[in-house]
Amino acid sequence: MSTPRTAAVVGAGLAGTTAALGLVDAGFAVTLYSDRDRDALRNDVPATGTAVYFGKSREADARIIEDLYADGPHSTGMSTRLHTGEGDTRADVLEFDPDFRYVAQGVDVRLRADDRLGRFLDRGGRFEVRAVNLDDLDAIAGDHDLTLVATGKGGLSTLFPVDTERTVYSEPQRRLLLVTLQGLGHGPDTFGYRSDAGGAHNLFNLHTDFGEAWLGPYLHKDAGATWSFLGFAKPGSPWEERFAAVTDVHSARQTVVDFYRDYFPHDAPEIERLQVVESDPHSWLTGAVTPTVRRAVGTTTSGHVVAAIGDTAIAFDPLAGQGAQNTAVQVAALVEAVRGHDGEFTADWLSEQFEKHWNTRGHAAAEVTRLFLGDPKYAVHAELLFPAATVSEPVAAALFGFLSEPDTLIGIDTREEVLAFIAAAAGEPAEDVLARFAPSAGFAASPAARV
Repeated sequence: MSTPRTAAVVGAGLAGTTAALGLVDAGFAVTLYSDRDRDALRNDVPATGTAVYFGKSREADARIIEDLYADGPHSTGMSTRLHTGEGDTRADVLEFDPDFRYVAQGVDVRLRADDRLGRFLDRGGRFEVRAVNLDDLDAIAGDHDLTLVATGKGGLSTLFPVDTERTVYSEPQRRLLLVTLQGLGHGPDTFGYRSDAGGAHNLFNLHTDFGEAWLGPYLHKDAGATWSFLGFAKPGSPWEERFAAVTDVHSARQTVVDFYRDYFPHDAPEIERLQVVESDPHSWLTGAVTPTVRRAVGTTTSGHVVAAIGDTAIAFDPLAGQGAQNTAVQVAALVEAVRGHDGEFTADWLSEQFEKHWNTRGHAAAEVTRLFLGDPKYAVHAELLFPAATVSEPVAAALFGFLSEPDTLIGIDTREEVLAFIAAAAGEPAEDVLARFAPSAGFAASPAARV
């Protein structure tokens, strides 16, 4: 009987547990390293994101683990509204409410990771709880055939130099506030004034000057079906100060309620019904991410080769929901490639796998994120796509199709190419679509609202 190949995975978040499970199923003897034990990973830290999988990434994840959350809330579309001004100058600009043409689901990353860790252990994986520094990593990499680093944006990421040609931003583009809340169902009456799909559609409010606010169905690790709020404040905006002032789960909830009262009063009465998940004091998070692409293969002090996965390789601004999705796609492809590779896992081979991922998903995911961040590169896209989406549901669906299949954005660069994209989606000339656009005469409000 042949001795199984060995693999080490450092970091037991979503990327690490996904890779560890995939590798043990591929026949490797796998050791997973974490500076926290299993209970602490699940209960003593905040969720680092909403881990929404849109369409195609769910298919990639299914190559690693079965669907454990079929009974949890799902989302099938996006009720989108664009606002401007504040106070007496506040105005409703445009809105659209497409179905995705796919199914999305947001699941607590702590739950996803814990379920993967449990299956990993059940299948014979080894879990070692200890902090790993660069010297430790050197020794670990020397003892294993394959070593993957999944310690996120900090930790051991410094081993992997920033790829300056692929990294567009040198500072965060948004200040973030995340909080999970409960108290609203997900049926047709929930937010029914915004969407015929009710609670099956996410709420996406955009403000021309201040940022974006997303509220979507979510599966919390303890409370189950809930709602997750993600606020994205532009630097220097009044939202940034609000989000930064949050200190605990209760101030997070109050900040969200006050935020909707002041900026999106049509929705405020519904948001006021949302309450904190008292059993989880870590159900909130503030911070900021500098979108960064790293060279995903490094060497330790003794020359051992290690590879980065997940946020350690590519850190995304969360606005377009590409972080967890990119992780699922990257890890599934890497596990498949490793399974079929008989030779050594050299720097050249691992670099080739990352280049394949960058060319098929990573680059496109970064560009879709730039589109939704309002990057000047995509000014003409926003100028044309949002008005077209307002009058053509197929165009609106195609716009959010980028979240599931970001590669479809690549090659749409010029005004003419954007117009051709609109025409193909709408099934009629883009000029005819755009000619029907008119600014909103006012958004429908919650029946309880006094706007």
